[in-house]
Amino acid sequence: MDWKTFQALLSGVNKYSTAFGRIWLSVVFVFRVMVYVVAAERVWGDEQKDFDCNTKQPGCANVCYDHFFPISHIRLWALQLIFISCPSFMVVMHVAYRDDRERKYKAKHGNNAKLYNNTGKKHGGLWWTYLISLFVKTGIEVAFLYILHHVYDSFYLPRLVKCEVSPCPNQVDCYIGHPTEKKVFTYFMVGASALCIVLNICEIIYLISKRIVRIVNKFKRRNRNVAVHHGDYTDDPFNNCNNMPMARLDLKDKPPSFKSACKSSHRPSALKLEKKIRASAPNLSITS
Repeated sequence: MDWKTFQALLSGVNKYSTAFGRIWLSVVFVFRVMVYVVAAERVWGDEQKDFDCNTKQPGCANVCYDHFFPISHIRLWALQLIFISCPSFMVVMHVAYRDDRERKYKAKHGNNAKLYNNTGKKHGGLWWTYLISLFVKTGIEVAFLYILHHVYDSFYLPRLVKCEVSPCPNQVDCYIGHPTEKKVFTYFMVGASALCIVLNICEIIYLISKRIVRIVNKFKRRNRNVAVHHGDYTDDPFNNCNNMPMARLDLKDKPPSFKSACKSSHRPSALKLEKKIRASAPNLSITS
C-alpha cells in the first residue's frame, strides 16, 4: 500500500477542517499510520510461520490458524484506515464541485462575478457534507472496533490456544508468536481509534452548537432591526397623534364645531326677533 499517496490525498482535507478535525488528522497520521507502517507491519510479519502447534498432522496448523485468526489484525487495521478516510474525500469532492461551478459562472458572467465568497467555507450544502462525513467516520470506527472484538472475542491476545478442529487428531496446543508485543500494539491501536471517536463527537457537537448560536444571533438581530424601524415610525411628529393623551389636550385650542358656531352666532338674534314679534303683536285676549 502506497501510504505517501494516501497521505497526500488526506492532507487536502486539512485546510477545510476545524481545530478538532486537524487534531484528528494528526492522530491518524502520527499514532496510527506511522505506527502501522514503522512497527506494526514488522511485528506481525508472516504470522502463520510463527504460529506453532505441537503436532505434525498435515494441515492441522493451517486449520487452527484460520480458526483463531480469520482475518489478520494488520489487514483489518489497513481496511479501517482506508474506510475512515473515504468520508473525508466527500468534503474534497464537494469543494471541487463548487470550484467547477465557480469557474463556469465566471466564464459566463465575467471574472468579477462570484457565485461563492469562499468555496471552502462550510456553509449550506458543504456544512451538511462535512457533518455527514463525521457521522460516517464515527460509525466506521465503532463498527471496526466491534468486528475486532467479535472476531477475537476480546482485545486480549493469549499466548496459548487449544485447537480441536479437524483434521487435528485430538486437542492440540498452538503457540502465538510475539504475543506480548502484539497485545501492546493491539491496545495502542484500539486506544487511538477510541481517541478518534471522541474527537469526531467533539467536532460534531462544536459544529451543531456553532450553527445554533449563529441562528439565534441572526434571529435576535432581525428582531432588533424590526424594533428600531418601529421606533423610527412612532417618533415621527406627523404620526404621533394617537400617542397623545386626550386628557392633556387643551379644549381652547380646539377649532369650533358646527353646533357651537350655530349656537354662538344665530341663537341671540333669534331671541331678539322673537321678543320684537311679541311686543308688536296686538293683545287679542278677551277681557271679561
